[in-house]
Amino acid sequence: MSTIGKLEKFRQNASFKCLFQPKMEEVFRKDYHLKGKWHGEVFRNSNPITLELGCGKGEYTIALARMYPERNFIGIDIKGARLWKGAKEAEETGMENVRFLRTNIDFIQWIFGEDEIDSIWITFADPQLRSPRKRLTGTMFLERYRTFLKKEGCINLKTDSRLLHEYTYELARQNSLEILCRSTDIYKDDNPAFPPELKTVQTFYEQHFLKMGLPITYLCFRLGDTSEFREPEWDSAYWLEKEGEGRTLGRIR
Repeated sequence: MSTIGKLEKFRQNASFKCLFQPKMEEVFRKDYHLKGKWHGEVFRNSNPITLELGCGKGEYTIALARMYPERNFIGIDIKGARLWKGAKEAEETGMENVRFLRTNIDFIQWIFGEDEIDSIWITFADPQLRSPRKRLTGTMFLERYRTFLKKEGCINLKTDSRLLHEYTYELARQNSLEILCRSTDIYKDDNPAFPPELKTVQTFYEQHFLKMGLPITYLCFRLGDTSEFREPEWDSAYWLEKEGEGRTLGRIR
């Protein structure tokens, strides 16, 4: 375990070429200077780009970049101390197809341009039990993703939270979004539609939740041509009770 403190991590972060840290005034209601230019000016190729939202320490982003050298990957998180680990590994190993971005995901529509992103991974995000609007698979964020995700692009949700999984599934189903794959326990299912990395790559959070005995769920869907996303009509009380405040203490967000 690293003994480096936060201040030293922040200092090192500033020197990493693979880590971008835009100031709020660069991305708040204003197009970031790299919007629409990630292929040409950052990766310097036309390979497809995948985002991991809330990437934490970057384990999943790094693993995906190693598995798919013909693709580009960007891990996004607001916590600089967490990003340090993934950025340091990418920097020290000279990985050319991975970048990290420290920013608030609320600003994401000002960072990426139309059809710039091919797919999105959301791994073990905070389920926001009491704040549906803040869920990374909620209608507000889906509207933002649509501004830059290609029409055929996929959103992949991997989570221990059954509430977040069921909420997202109902949102996708009731908005007639194309659901490509679904599992309420990936380690009990053997679905040929699973991407290879789904079971072989485990983040720190996933390992923690598996030790707690929590099933890991998966949902993959496309946004399609829906004109306006509507919040799902569903009874969340059951999952709120099942995943209540006491159980949430086991989560390490």
